[in-house]
Amino acid sequence: MKRTVSVFFTLAAVTALLTLPVHAQCSNATLTGSYPFIYSGQNAPGHSVTGKNTFGNAAVGIFTFDGAGNFTITYTVVFNGHASSTSVPDTGTYTVNSDCTGTLTDTTIDAHFNLATGASGGEVFGIQTDPGNTDTFDAKKL
Repeated sequence: MKRTVSVFFTLAAVTALLTLPVHAQCSNATLTGSYPFIYSGQNAPGHSVTGKNTFGNAAVGIFTFDGAGNFTITYTVVFNGHASSTSVPDTGTYTVNSDCTGTLTDTTIDAHFNLATGASGGEVFGIQTDPGNTDTFDAKKL
């Protein structure tokens, strides 16, 4: 009888563990490899808080994440109708938290973003957090 009860409780405990919801577990290693992206938004010269004198911007390019918190990025950007491309990749750092949110800093141009991704790391979304900017990006792994 004692053995039967022990087996029953063991099976019940294993069943309970197997039916718990699985939460995404992310880390810097979630983002590795090349991610083509599109970026767009509005900038306010002089950090206008009223929205006056804003101009659009957009970019396309490739993020390359190393899985250890560092990245490079090459891109073509258009600000207020003027296009330019990187001749040398920008560099920066990123952090992905266990809940799959994080931050990214392009240290070359001193731009800061909040991130969200999934546990597979197949796509990452970002929004710029610097004053005077309303910019977002969507990057998908090759």
